Amino acid sequence: MRSPINPQAPGYNPVGLAEKEELVLRPLLAHDTQPSPGQRLKRKLSILLASGAVSLAVLFAFNILACNGTLFGIKPRPSELASPTPLQARDDQISSGEEDCPCKPTSTVPDYFNTSPGPWIGKTATGKAPFMAQTRTFDHAATYVPNAPLQTQVPIQGWHPGNLSIFGMMGFLTPYTPSTGFGVDEWPLPDGAEIIWLQMVSRHGSRYPTGGSNVESFGARLANATGKFNATGELEFLNNWKYQMGTEILVPRGRQELFDSGVLHAYMYSSLYDPNTKIIARTTTQDRMLRSAENFLAGMFGLEWPNNVTLEVIIEGSNLNNSLAGYMNCPNEREDGLGSAARDMWVGHYLQNATERFSKLVTGYNWTLDDTYAAQTLCAYDTVASGYSRFCSLFTYEEWIGFGYSHDLQFYGNNAFGSETGRAIGIGFQQEVLARLQNHTIPYSETQVNVTLDNNTVTFPLNQSLYLDFSHDTNIVSILAAFGLTQFEEDLPADKYPGEHNFTVSHMTPFGARLDIEIIKTPKPLKADRSGYEDEGEETKYVHFVLNQRTVPLGWSHPECDAERVDGWCEFETFLKVQEKMPGLARYKEVCFADGGSP
Repeated sequence: MRSPINPQAPGYNPVGLAEKEELVLRPLLAHDTQPSPGQRLKRKLSILLASGAVSLAVLFAFNILACNGTLFGIKPRPSELASPTPLQARDDQISSGEEDCPCKPTSTVPDYFNTSPGPWIGKTATGKAPFMAQTRTFDHAATYVPNAPLQTQVPIQGWHPGNLSIFGMMGFLTPYTPSTGFGVDEWPLPDGAEIIWLQMVSRHGSRYPTGGSNVESFGARLANATGKFNATGELEFLNNWKYQMGTEILVPRGRQELFDSGVLHAYMYSSLYDPNTKIIARTTTQDRMLRSAENFLAGMFGLEWPNNVTLEVIIEGSNLNNSLAGYMNCPNEREDGLGSAARDMWVGHYLQNATERFSKLVTGYNWTLDDTYAAQTLCAYDTVASGYSRFCSLFTYEEWIGFGYSHDLQFYGNNAFGSETGRAIGIGFQQEVLARLQNHTIPYSETQVNVTLDNNTVTFPLNQSLYLDFSHDTNIVSILAAFGLTQFEEDLPADKYPGEHNFTVSHMTPFGARLDIEIIKTPKPLKADRSGYEDEGEETKYVHFVLNQRTVPLGWSHPECDAERVDGWCEFETFLKVQEKMPGLARYKEVCFADGGSP
C-alpha cells in the first residue's frame, strides 16, 4: 500500500547551513603594496565595519531560523536543526511567543494536521507532583510487593487470594489491563492465513479528573470546613489532606499506557506498515487525546514517528462533526441520562453502610453519601496521579464490586443500548470503517462524519493497511453498540448486583482501552470448529474483533456470522451485509435532533 502523503514534495532538495556559499573578505590592497599609516587605519576601520556587518547578518539570519525554522526559505536538515517538522507543528513552535520574535511565524500546515490546537485543547491544569517514595504507607512486616509503577498492594477487608484486584474493577477509571475475555477462546492463525488489514481505535490513557467532578467538589467542601472539620480513626489523614489534582490531562501512568500500547501494536502489526510510506492517524484536539496519540506513535514507531505518520487532529467542540467524539453533534445526548439515575440509585444502596461508618468518624462536618462515593472515586484518580492512595483501603471488597457496577449502570444507560442515542453516537465511526473496507470516501452522510475531511483521500486515505484512531471511553462504548454487538445488551438492575455480566466497563473501556478490527485472509474457507480448512472453496476473508486483547465473538451478536464459530470470526462479505442495516437501527437524525435538538 502507498500513502498519498509524501514526506517530501517532489523536487525538494534540502540544503544545510554548512553547504551555503561562504562570505569571503577580499584583501583591500595587493600583497606587494606597502600601505601608509593612514591607509592602515582605514583598513582596520573597514575590516571592523565589515566584520560587524557580517555578524549582524548572521545574527539576523539565525533569529529568522529560530522563529520560522527556515533560513532564506531553505529548510535545514533535521541533524542540523533539532526542531519539529512542519507537519508536526508541535507546541514549542507556537508557544515561543510571537511578541518576543521580530518575525511572526506563518504556518503552512492545514488546521487538521496542526498538533497545537489552541482554543480546542480543553482544560489542562496539572496537579501536585507525586512523591510516593515519601508518602506511601505499607506494613513492613508483610510480604513486600514493589510498585510497578503504581502501588496496588493495599489491604482490603474481605479480599481473599484468588479474588480479582480492586484495580481491575474500577469501571472507566481502571488502569489498563487486558480483558478477562468475552466468552470464546483465543485461536492462532491457521497455516496459510495472514492478517492483511487493521483498524484500531484507542481510548486515551489515565488522566486527572474532569473539571467540576465529584472529587473536585469533595475537596472544596472539606477545604471550606477547615477549622471545624475533625476526623478520627481511618479518616484521620483527612485532617491534613488537601485536594491537589490537575484537570483532564494525562498523568505519567497514562503516558505509559499509550506508549506500551504502541509497543504492543508494533510487535503485533508492524508488518502491515510499509516503511516507504507515511500514513495518516487521527485524534481530537483535547490535550489528553493529542498526547495519547503521540505517546502511542512514539511506542510503535520510536521518537522519530513524524517520519512515519502524519497526525490528523480533528476539532472536538459542541455541534461539530467528529466521529471520534460523536456525542458533540448529538444535542439530545445527555450525560445525566437514565444511566446516571440508575447509578445514583445503586450508590445509595451499596454505600449506605460505608456512609454510616464514616459519619461516626468525623465531627464539625455533615458527611454525606456524595462524600463517600467521591472518596471511593479518589482512590482510582489518586492512585494513577500519585502512585498510591490512602482512600483505597477505606472500602471493603464488596464495596469495590459495587463501585465497578455503578459505572456499568451509568455507561449502559447513558452511552450504550440502554440509551436512545447510544447507537447514534458511534454510527459515524462505523460508517468510516465500512468506507475504508469498501475503498471509498464519504461525500455525504446523515451522521456526525466530518464530510470535509472524509471526502478527501489526503485526510481520509483509502490505501493504508494500518489505520490508527484515538477516541474516548463513552464513544467507544457507543461504537460497539453502533456495530450491533448485542452481546453487550442486557438488563442491569439498579437495586442489586447481578453477578458476572457481559457489559462490564472495567473490561471494555479501561484507561488505554483499544479495539482492534482485523481482516484475515485464508486460502480456503475455515471450518467453524477450527479443525482445518474446508476441502473445497476459494480464498476467503474474515473479520475479527479484538477488544483489549480478547476476541469479541461476532456470531453471538449476529447469527449470520455463525454463532457456532469457536474463534468468533465473521466472513467478510457477511459482515458487510450485516452492517448495512446499522444506520437504520441507530436513527441518528431522529434521536439526536428531534424534539428541540438542533444541528
